Amino acid sequence: MMVVWRLLFVVCLTAAAQSWTPVSSGTTANLRAVSAKGQTVWVSGDKGTVLKSTDNGSTWRDIAPRGVADVDFRDIEVIDDRTAFLMSSGEGPESRIYKTTDGGATWLLLTTNLEPKGFWDCMGFWDATHGIIVGDPVDGRFTIMTTSDGATFQKIKGPSANKGEGAFAASGTCVFTRGTREVWFGTGGLGGARVFHSEDGGQTWSIAKTPIRHDSANAGIFSLAFTDAQHGIAVGGDYMKPEESAGNIAITADGGRTWSAASGTAPGGYRSAVKYYPSGIWVATGTSGSDESVDGGMSWKPVGGGGFNSIGAFAVGTNGRIAILLPPAPH
Repeated sequence: MMVVWRLLFVVCLTAAAQSWTPVSSGTTANLRAVSAKGQTVWVSGDKGTVLKSTDNGSTWRDIAPRGVADVDFRDIEVIDDRTAFLMSSGEGPESRIYKTTDGGATWLLLTTNLEPKGFWDCMGFWDATHGIIVGDPVDGRFTIMTTSDGATFQKIKGPSANKGEGAFAASGTCVFTRGTREVWFGTGGLGGARVFHSEDGGQTWSIAKTPIRHDSANAGIFSLAFTDAQHGIAVGGDYMKPEESAGNIAITADGGRTWSAASGTAPGGYRSAVKYYPSGIWVATGTSGSDESVDGGMSWKPVGGGGFNSIGAFAVGTNGRIAILLPPAPH
């Protein structure tokens, strides 16, 4: 049954005339991922939670696959109104990929992680049939799986990882795809805070260090995004120290070959997701707050809205938190 929930309140963001408008989702799950096409928005999280709105967030409907009450859905990637990929994270077979082609009415389990030491962190798609999964290292190499038909995933040789290096599944945005074959992903842990870049769909990789902190297993890059082939931002920090802002951002202007820290005020704490809106505004969010930048990430201003894990046209987070960014930024 679809239940209509009314908007609760508005919290002003900045002089840029944007604001968070929280809406009740009807769930207490920890929501981790969000993806949208047009007025259709999909979110996912723990406790096997998958929700969908076809009216830009005014109402929400449960569309989770059957028998997944204990599954933690860390990423969802929407291709069109009827097609979406859903990824769960966890050790071994707890990492899975599902797909729907009928708007969430039914789901097909495409693949399950068969490596006991494996843990899938995030996925990205270039189009409806070509995509990539990034997982933590197994036997010294990052797990890289790709699909060329949107149905079967093949493991390919991943790049070597440093000791103590891995990826984070906090928001489903540790990987970013662009064009037809280009992809970047960020890492964390004591050997991490590096960005891996491929121009051939994950066959070969170049690697760059960043100034993002990686002084513990809890710290590193959690999210990255690009506006074009040259300009991108990575955010992170230490999720166990969410109020600390030191070493939580890196900026590139050369496609990820080199990265530098923000020259002005950094985001206000650990940030698990970053997104660029075509209006020229970057927004970063995390459990301790949100920030925006209008100068390419060089300086940031707080905009409130803590408790979020991931951001798209909506932000999603702890205790079923969902909030729309108004005025609506293009999806």
